[in-house]
Amino acid sequence: MPQTIRDILNQLPGKLDAEAAEGVTAVYQFDLSDPGGGRYYLMIDDGTCSVAEGSHPDPHVTLAMSGADALGLLNGNLSGQAMAMSGRLSVSGDIGLALQLKALFPSVKTS
Repeated sequence: MPQTIRDILNQLPGKLDAEAAEGVTAVYQFDLSDPGGGRYYLMIDDGTCSVAEGSHPDPHVTLAMSGADALGLLNGNLSGQAMAMSGRLSVSGDIGLALQLKALFPSVKTS
C-alpha cells in the first residue's frame, strides 16, 4: 500500500481515466515542501500519463503545497478548493487544468 508521495505519484499512470484524458495534453508540476515532499511532474498526453521526478521546463500548471497535504489531496481526504482558500495550496498557470485533476484520476486512494 503506498505510503509516500512518490509511491502515489508513481501509481498515477495506472489510475488515469483514459476517457476523461482523451484530447488532454498537459504538464502538472508538483512543488512539495517539507521532508515528505520533492519536485515531480505529471505529463498527460491524449489518454496516457507519465510521472518524472524534478522540474519540468514549461509546465501548464504548478501546484505548490506540503508533501503531507499532497498525500491528503491525492487520496481524497483533503479538498483542493478548501486548501487553496486557506493558503495551503498555491496554484499558478492554468487553473482549469488544476480543477480537472480529480476527474482525470477519480480512483486514487492510499487506503
